[in-house]
Amino acid sequence: MEASAHTEVLRAGDLEIRPSEYLVLAAGKRIDLTSREFALLVCMARRLGRIVGRDELFAVVWGRDYRAGDRSVDVYVAKLREKLESALPRCSYIHTHFGFGYRFSPEPLQPLHIPATGP
Repeated sequence: MEASAHTEVLRAGDLEIRPSEYLVLAAGKRIDLTSREFALLVCMARRLGRIVGRDELFAVVWGRDYRAGDRSVDVYVAKLREKLESALPRCSYIHTHFGFGYRFSPEPLQPLHIPATGP
């Protein structure tokens, strides 16, 4: 059987997402995600670098209108962020924009620099 030339592959840094295969690879190693975590990741990765509001994420992933005060998106984004940072600890992928939503973009973590003190 020949693989389709139109199979979607989303790439961001060392992360590879294959939506049709329900597969996420971090530097070539599989990351196990729940179906909601996977759907959130795909939704954000397809909007790479853009802020996506909770209402849009909720509508796409849960398939219904967002209700003010619902924290489902935040809970699942936190779980997803933890798994991504565990698999790829030198990079941050999900960035919170308070009052707006989330932005998916691979950004290297800056090592903490503590200046030397004393002579």
